[in-house]
Amino acid sequence: MFSDVMISTAGLRRALSGLLPALMLLGTLMSAPAEADTQKVPIVFPEHVQQGSMVIGRVPPGSQVTHAGRTLGVTDYGTVVFGIGRDATGASQVGITSPDGQQRTVNIQVTPRDFPVERINGVPPKTVSPPPKIAERIRREQAGVSDARTRDERIPDFAEHFIWPVKGRISGRFGNQRVYNGTPGSAHSGMDIAAATGTPVKAPAGGIVTFANPDLYLTGGTVLLDHGYGISSNFLHLSKLDVKVGDRVAQGDVIGEVGATGRATGPHLHWGMNWFDTRIDPLLVLERQ
Repeated sequence: MFSDVMISTAGLRRALSGLLPALMLLGTLMSAPAEADTQKVPIVFPEHVQQGSMVIGRVPPGSQVTHAGRTLGVTDYGTVVFGIGRDATGASQVGITSPDGQQRTVNIQVTPRDFPVERINGVPPKTVSPPPKIAERIRREQAGVSDARTRDERIPDFAEHFIWPVKGRISGRFGNQRVYNGTPGSAHSGMDIAAATGTPVKAPAGGIVTFANPDLYLTGGTVLLDHGYGISSNFLHLSKLDVKVGDRVAQGDVIGEVGATGRATGPHLHWGMNWFDTRIDPLLVLERQ
C-alpha cells in the first residue's frame, strides 16, 4: 500500500512538471492584454479651446508629452494638463511619444475672445504710480509669488470639478484691459468676486499652500494654492489668512476671509489661476464639463 502511494505521488509530480511550461505560457498570455490595453488607450484632446483655458487631455500612461517648450507630467491614469494664454492664437501643438515609441502631434485650435476695457477709478494713486522704493518692494514681492508658481507637485487635484471659493457678483473679468485712475494698466489676471469683508474663502479644489503673506503692497493678503502639475490658484486682497505654507487643504476648506487689502477700491476676492507662468481664466475652469 505504501509503495502504491509513492508511485502515485511520483506520477503527480511528473504531471505537474509537464504542466509547468504551459502554466507559465498561460500567465504570459494573460498579462499581455493588460500591456496591450495600455498601448490602446486613446489620445484625447479637445479640438477647440478658448483663450485662457485650462486644457486636460488623455494619453497612454508612460507617454512623453510636450507643449510650449515644456515636458508635461503625466499622471498614472494618462492625464495631462496645461494652460492656454490670454493672447494665444492659431493652433496650439501637443507632441506625444507613446510608450511603444510612436510619435504624434495634436493641433488644438484656439478660439479668440473679446476683452473689453475696464476703467477703475478711486484707486490709491501710490499703487498706480509707486515711488522707486515702493516699486522695488513690489518687484521683490512679485518675484516671491512667481517663484511659488514654478512648483510642479505631482498631485492630481487639478482634475477635480472646481467650486466657487465665494458666492457673489463677478465685478471684474479675466483678460479685460484695466485702466486705473485714467492710467492704462495690464490686463486683469483673474476674476473678481464681490463679497462682504469677512466672508470665508474656500479652496475651489484641493492642493498645497505654496505662498501665504498677509501684507503684500499690491495684493494685500495673498495665498497661493498648488493643485498639481503646474496648475495653481491665487487669492488676493484677503483680510485674514487661515493657512500657512505647506498646509494640505481639501476642496471646501476655508483658507481665509474676503477683504480690501492692497490695491482695492472695496471688499472682494480676486481669484486668479495659472499654469506655471501662463494665466488662465477661473470662470472657464468652473464651466469645464
